[in-house]
Amino acid sequence: MSGRWRIALADGPTWRRGAGIAAHYAVLGAIAIFCAFPLLWTLSAALGSQGNVFAFPAALVPHAPTLGNFREVFRVVDLARYYANSIWITFWTVVWTVLVCSAAAYPLACLRFRGRKLVFGAVLTTLMLPTEVNFLVNFITVTQLHVVNTHLGVILPTIAGAVGIFLMKNAFEEIPPELIDAARVEGASELRIFVQIMLPLARPQIAALVILTTVTSWNNFLWPGVVLTKSRLMPLAVGILELSGTFGSSTRVIAAGAILTVLPVLVVFFFAQRFFMRGMEGAIK
Repeated sequence: MSGRWRIALADGPTWRRGAGIAAHYAVLGAIAIFCAFPLLWTLSAALGSQGNVFAFPAALVPHAPTLGNFREVFRVVDLARYYANSIWITFWTVVWTVLVCSAAAYPLACLRFRGRKLVFGAVLTTLMLPTEVNFLVNFITVTQLHVVNTHLGVILPTIAGAVGIFLMKNAFEEIPPELIDAARVEGASELRIFVQIMLPLARPQIAALVILTTVTSWNNFLWPGVVLTKSRLMPLAVGILELSGTFGSSTRVIAAGAILTVLPVLVVFFFAQRFFMRGMEGAIK
C-alpha cells in the first residue's frame, strides 16, 4: 500500500472524530440558546425603550437602550426591604434544611432498624406529588401554629424535602462503614459520629444542597404569596408584583423587576457551580 493511502486511512477516523465533536457542540449550543432565550428576551425588554415588546420574531438586541426601566422599579417598590426579606428567609431556610435533611438521612443510611426501607420509600413517594397539593394541609398547620403572616410560616413547611434527604442519604452511604464502626468501638456516640465525622466528609453534597435550596427558596413565589398578606414581610419574588398596577402596567418595567429578582441567584450559581456539580456527582454515585 502506498504512503498516500496510508495517510488517507489515518486521517479518516480523525476527520470523523472532529465532525462528531463539532456536531456535539452544535447540539449543546442550540440547547443552551433555547434554554437561555427567555432570560435574554427579558433582559432585552428591560433595557429597551422603543419597539413592540411582543414582536415576532423577538428582537434580542434592545432598541434605544436605557436604564430608565430599572430606575422605575426602585421608584415604585421598596426593593431594599424585599431584598432583605428574601435574604432572611433564604438564609434560615438553607440552615434548617441542611440540619433537618442531614439528621433524617443519617439513620436511613447508617442505622439498621425495622421499616427503614419503607420509611425511605415513603419519603421518595412525595416527589411524585405536586407542591401545590400540600398547600391546604400546610396552611392549616401554620394557622394552628399561629405563624401566618410571619417569615417562620414561610420557612417551616419547606425545610424537610425529599430531594435533600435523598441527596444526603447517598452522601452518607459513600462514607466507608469501617470508619463508623471504628468510631463506635472507641465509644463515640451517634451524635458525635454525625457531627464530627459524617458532616465534614459530606461537605461537597452539603454545598450542593445549599445551592439547590438557595435557588429554590429565593425563587419561591406561590407559598409566600399564600402565607403573607402584609407587604412589608414579602420576599422579592412576591413583592415585585406591585409593578403590575390595577389599571395598567409596563411590560418593560416588569421585565426589569424580573431581572433584578433573578440576578443574585445567577451570580451565586456562577461562582458556586463547581461545588454544585461536585456534590451532585458524589450523590449520584
